[in-house]
Amino acid sequence: MQPTKSGMGATEVFRMPSADATVPDLMAGSVQAKPSITIVKGPMAGENFELDSDDITLGRDPKNSVFLNDMTVSRHHARIDLRGLASGFATIEDLGSLNGTWVDGAIVSRAMLKDGSTIQIGTFRMVFHTNRRVMRVNAV
Repeated sequence: MQPTKSGMGATEVFRMPSADATVPDLMAGSVQAKPSITIVKGPMAGENFELDSDDITLGRDPKNSVFLNDMTVSRHHARIDLRGLASGFATIEDLGSLNGTWVDGAIVSRAMLKDGSTIQIGTFRMVFHTNRRVMRVNAV
């Protein structure tokens, strides 16, 4: 097929959708009652952690709630506080780690997490899910 004269040399623009297509949401079709973290990139990609208490610890020490077995992760790297979930958010706090904690692409010492927030700790990229049913409010 020959290009038409008007199309010769034309530049086509390709745009990625706003969601990062290289990081699939592995939990999109799953229904769980409790909040969860899904690892989408890194040594344990595909692993899902159901968060079953209000205080969740993440790190390389096996005693953490979420054990991230990699040298790029500090033994006691970060903590997630789920007590704010009644208001629709949780918080994450870096515990003085060497490589830092990243939320939605920004390095943070403390940040709010909402459903779909991405968390980067060392080589692990994770997605946080509140797993709350979205309620539709109809205007009267």
